Formats: sequence, structure tokens, C-alpha cells
Amino acid sequence: MKLQQLKYILEVSRNDLNVSATALALFTSQPGVSKQIRLLESELGVEIFTRSGKHLSGITPVGERILETADDILHKVEKIKRLAHEYSDEKTGELSIATTHTQARYVLPGVIRTFIGRYPDVALHMHQGTPMQIAELAADGKVDFAIATEAMELFDDLLMMPCYRWNRSIIVPRNHPLCQVSKLTLKEVAKHPIVTYVFGFTGRSKLDDAFTSHGLSPRLVFTAADADVIKTYVRLGLGIGIVAKMAWDPINDNDLVSLDADHLFDASVTKIGFRKGTFLRGYMYEFLEQFAPHLTREFVTKAQNCESRVELDLLFKNISLPDC
Repeated sequence: MKLQQLKYILEVSRNDLNVSATALALFTSQPGVSKQIRLLESELGVEIFTRSGKHLSGITPVGERILETADDILHKVEKIKRLAHEYSDEKTGELSIATTHTQARYVLPGVIRTFIGRYPDVALHMHQGTPMQIAELAADGKVDFAIATEAMELFDDLLMMPCYRWNRSIIVPRNHPLCQVSKLTLKEVAKHPIVTYVFGFTGRSKLDDAFTSHGLSPRLVFTAADADVIKTYVRLGLGIGIVAKMAWDPINDNDLVSLDADHLFDASVTKIGFRKGTFLRGYMYEFLEQFAPHLTREFVTKAQNCESRVELDLLFKNISLPDC
């Protein structure tokens, strides 16, 4: 049994049993992948995959368990490599982050600038996607950290830690009727066509919950994953925008007015996390603390050592989260 064979079967499962796509992802040949899978099955004496003709059609019950164990093995191998790197050269390496557009555009630039200044020999890789994609990348070990607001709680194998609270702003063109309202209400907001985030992005669920709890059905005329795109369509007069407060720039967006909406919606919490059992190198702990100062190495280690959800909740309960 070879580690390469374990890597092949895992990649096949992640590529919907498509051997051609797996070979492309691993920079190898399709016959080579198929051969190694057959050799592994022959050595083990069981079939990992079911077949329909020459094509893989499913995963056998024992195959499911083998894949789960293979994933753990390869994760531990990566942990060993990182441990060795940590002691051989603690200031070089790589750091992969998966996050949403809002975090990448408005929150992370300052953090990354500081981090690069301190660790110029650490290669940083940024992946953007939906919260679900971000969580999956972290759960599969393809990125080191996941940063998002939605969907994180759906993955039990991720250790997600709260970073900061944030709320929303109503973005409108200058001289819009809402600028004349002394105190906004959801009923007043719902009278206007709305441009906001796609469901599943950037705390969208809190927005929907607020309208639903007041028996209102807002007219969503356009949704997007990118706050800059939302602002573009507000400028075109398509509707009023509801975006994360951090996404409004008083200089670059001075043709728009930001109306406070803290009293209309519950605050959302952005979290950062990683796959449980991950070996964190020294510079990774520092990145966590730069992004969220309360996530010190000592605190993160305590979180890693918690044995239950109840323990984690008690630990997080005592955090005083900053507002962004």
C-alpha cells in the first residue's frame, strides 16, 4: 500500500468518480490512476469502487470506510511534514485561506499586509467562494483557514472560532426618499426594491429572518455575491442596497449614502477556523491573532483541547467580540 494510492482514491471520490478529472487534477495519466486503484484493491482483497463497464459507478460500503481512514492518514502525513518544517525553518512555508469576497476585499488587506511584512517568505494563497465551498475546502484539508459567516456550523470536523460582530447598512443614491426618514423601519425599507447578497452569503440569513419575523416580504430584484457589484446596481437605480457595513467606503462610495441599519437586523458573527487535528505552525497562530486579537496561541490551544461542543461554547461565551 502506497500513500500515492490513498491520494488517488480520495481524489477520485472528490471528483465524482471521474478518473479523467482526477488524473488532470493530479497531473498524471488516466491509465496510471486506474492501475493504482486496481493494485490497491487487489492488495486489500476488496473493491473500493463499484463499476459499470470500464467506468466507476459508486463507492462500496467498505470503500466508504477505507476512504475515511485514508483521509485521516494523509492528514496525519501532512501534519508530520508541517511539524518537521516548524523545527527546520519556522519562518518559511505556505498559508492557504478560503473566504468570501467581502472578507477578502474589506477586512483582510490590512491583516495580510502586516503578516507579509513579518513573514515575507511565507507564500499566501487566497481562495474565494461561497460559504459552503469555503467550509468544504477546509474540511477536505485543501486550505488551512476558512473565514466566513454562514454555513460553518454544518461541518463537525471544523473548529470554528468567533472573530468579530458586524451589521448592515442600507446603501442608497443621494437624495433618495429614505434619506429623509428620521428613523428607518423594516416596513419602510420593504417598500423599495432591494439589491443584496445571494442567499447563503455574508449573513443573508439574518436579513431574511428580520423581514419574516415582521411578516414582510421584501421585493428582491437583484442578488449578488459581491458587495461592489451590489453597489454598482444601486448606482444604476435598480433598488436600494443592503450590504455589510464594512463594505461602504466613505471616499470611494461618496456618491452613495450609507444609512445605519443596526436596529433593523441582528448582528452577525464572522468566524475563522480549520480542520480539527491540524498542526498549526507558529506563523499560523500569529495570523489568527492578527485577524482576531483575542485568538491568542494560548486561547486557540485551549479550543483545540476542548472535547465537546459544550466545552467550546463555554470557552467562547467569555469572549468580548469587537464590532467591525
